[in-house]
Amino acid sequence: MGGCLSDVRGGQEAVGGNKTDPTTTTDMGSSGGGGGTTHNDAVDFFFRSHGCHGLFSQLELSLSATGLRDLDVFSKSDPMAVVYAKKIDGKLEEIGRTEVIMNSLDPVWIRKVSIVYQFEIVQPLVFRVYDIDTKYLNFSVKTLKLDEQDFLGEASCALSEIVTKHNKSLALKLIERNGQGGMRHQGTLTVHAEETVASRQAVEMIFRCSKLDNKDLFSKSDPFLRISRIVEGGTIPVYKTEVVKNNLNPTWKPVCLSAQQFGSKASLLLDTPLVIECFDFNNSGSHELIGKIQKSVADLEKLHLEKVGENFRIPTSSTRKNHMKVMLKGQLFVDRFSEKTRYSFLDYISSGFELNFMVAVDFTASNGNPHLPTSLHYIDPSGRLNAYQQAIFEVGEVVQFYDSDKRFPAWGFGGRPINGVVSHCFNLNGSPSEFEVEGVNGIMSAYSSALHNVVLAGPTLFGKVIDRASQIASQSLHNQTKYFVLLIITDGVLTDLQESIDALVRASDLPLSILIVGVGGADFTQMEILDADKGKRLESSTGRIATRDIVQFVPMREVQGGQISIVQSLLEELPGQFLTYMRSRDIKPLFVNEAQTSA
Repeated sequence: MGGCLSDVRGGQEAVGGNKTDPTTTTDMGSSGGGGGTTHNDAVDFFFRSHGCHGLFSQLELSLSATGLRDLDVFSKSDPMAVVYAKKIDGKLEEIGRTEVIMNSLDPVWIRKVSIVYQFEIVQPLVFRVYDIDTKYLNFSVKTLKLDEQDFLGEASCALSEIVTKHNKSLALKLIERNGQGGMRHQGTLTVHAEETVASRQAVEMIFRCSKLDNKDLFSKSDPFLRISRIVEGGTIPVYKTEVVKNNLNPTWKPVCLSAQQFGSKASLLLDTPLVIECFDFNNSGSHELIGKIQKSVADLEKLHLEKVGENFRIPTSSTRKNHMKVMLKGQLFVDRFSEKTRYSFLDYISSGFELNFMVAVDFTASNGNPHLPTSLHYIDPSGRLNAYQQAIFEVGEVVQFYDSDKRFPAWGFGGRPINGVVSHCFNLNGSPSEFEVEGVNGIMSAYSSALHNVVLAGPTLFGKVIDRASQIASQSLHNQTKYFVLLIITDGVLTDLQESIDALVRASDLPLSILIVGVGGADFTQMEILDADKGKRLESSTGRIATRDIVQFVPMREVQGGQISIVQSLLEELPGQFLTYMRSRDIKPLFVNEAQTSA
């Protein structure tokens, strides 16, 4: 649903490489609904450590489409693909989404979808393609509500139908059912499967170009690079850089390619060919080819060492297949080349790194009288958990296993302890000095007790508890094996939004992630601002930009009754935030068995 006046920032961002790498390295112990489709790194590690090998293969699915239906008047559709596993009861379990390709009826998506192939069972898959509304183009794809997008078509097959093809590619007809029970063909979807390479090897490069051909009439080209790997039957795109606007001599942000992306299965096999194409970005989606180069990773390293450029080539009208003409101007340079070891989340956890859990509970009056069933704090005599208890229990049950002493700091905010004043960070257990409790049951008990000893008040302020968690995290900087996770559960609108942003920006330098659960029916727009999932990092009142995104926000109402649990939604980004911190400071696992690589 793109428009001629659409915001194109989302289409100009980089896709692939280290942007998606952290979140695909592991699963926090959840199998995504029990459908048998999501690889569980922890379970895999358990079996391998006992000398067993799972009866599965980890695959990556690459998707492309041709001849999609155009639903737009002044432009072309902005398609995104969603992949589902069809469970035994017929329900669909979402296992992945691609990025959005702007203004294209023949998209080639770069973001891959991971899936576990199991020989012994039939694994039905459903693929759906949507045209994303213009106003959502700068949103994270995971936050898009599919019922607000236009449906372009659906295809289905068994995973075994793909992997048994000679080139592991299968073309499927996209179908849309009409109101009379009939079906209309809406283009073709091609799915390519590749086994995931089990390697920690990666290379980081900085690409620069000089004297590019100008494709624009009233300004200069807006170049970006697309990197593809040659496979049997064609190429698979693995990375797209950001767009550098109005520049014929661009330098792009560092590109990090994993062994899976450049196709190497061993540290010395760097001769797999890559195709690097340079395009001039156009809002219409018809990006114009400036030139292309075919080089292996080893060739790119040689360019760096020799400090020379490589001329782009462009296709000619020659009858000879793949004939290319060397351009007299327009060169690609590799300003930086370094080989890196990309350790997984499990590499750190299995070598002694810990996640230290903390929790903060909202005691503001907007929650309602705890003695009434209408209150969000009401303790049901039947034992049914309220939203606060549910969030504490579900998140704590997972994270506690990554914390050796299982002693958790627990606070309340926005309430007035008996014989005290309103506090925005008080000890949940009522102790004047001791803020830690024993285990998840200790948090649950302290919370229930606090409801009898704390008067609900207000307003809703996050700054104090964020600063308290930051203080604890900063005191442990000397111990690089500790990483802290603060769970904030709240029902209301923040009174100190800017102060909270300032606290989060300061905390972004620390080994700390913050999970926020919104309970009740309030407007949580401010929480989404803190989450920064639209790609824009938080900025403090002094103009300082957050080092990294450390917040994950989930409204309880959006996951209740759905196919994904609150804990899955909350912990989705945590491994990636953990890895970003460790890698930015070059902190390595204490020990790693190099023979046991993680996919």
